Amino acid sequence: MTISRRTFLSASAAAMTVAAGPVRATPLIALPDDIVERDAATITAIRTPSQVVAMTFDDGPHPSLTPRLLDMLAARNLRATFYLIGNRVVQYPDIARRIAAEGHEIGNHSWSHPFLDGYSDSAVMREIDRTTDAIYQVTGRPPVTFRPPYGAFNRRQRLMLHAARSLPTVLWSVDPQDWRRPGANVVADRILGHSHSGSIILSHDIHRGTIDAMPRTLDGLTRRGLHFATMSQMLGWPTWQSRNFRRVVQASG
Repeated sequence: MTISRRTFLSASAAAMTVAAGPVRATPLIALPDDIVERDAATITAIRTPSQVVAMTFDDGPHPSLTPRLLDMLAARNLRATFYLIGNRVVQYPDIARRIAAEGHEIGNHSWSHPFLDGYSDSAVMREIDRTTDAIYQVTGRPPVTFRPPYGAFNRRQRLMLHAARSLPTVLWSVDPQDWRRPGANVVADRILGHSHSGSIILSHDIHRGTIDAMPRTLDGLTRRGLHFATMSQMLGWPTWQSRNFRRVVQASG
């Protein structure tokens, strides 16, 4: 859903969370069909008078494509949000550190990229908490938003996560379907054709075609007068790098 900053910051979410479900044959990415208005736990776009969009990149870090993308963003002084997979953060910690050091935001994209809507609450939390810990260990700060793999995360789960960890689920309003690998020109055309102020743009920095599409995409959006913001900035929060976090260990029993 599209929410205003005021709605997001003032709305409250309820709470609630069973073993992993069956493996699906065709991994398709889609928005959940249970999105409702005025749900602080779920974000697809931001209603804002500012001419800003959020470029978001999922599934990294990638050992060669993510650094290439970071070079493009640095050359243009642009900031993005990277939804990283926990086991890849552990595999490529230097790239994750570079993402944070260059002013980009890191979000939680689960540990192993499963379909979470078939998981128990405890299994969901293990995927998310393990990833949060990996990002914290590498960058010194935890993620403050979550994106579910494939968009497969039902409303009860989104409310549960928001209540338990204060993590909103960030989805998207623009999907160029780069995960189908249609080619760089098609990816750029789709993003440029559908993006406007407040858009959250889904993309994947693990596909060469997506990275090849970025110079035209980034420059095209800029020429239209759109500016780039991280998810925290879109939500009116302090920038991720400026926030002070402290680790709290809950006592067991």
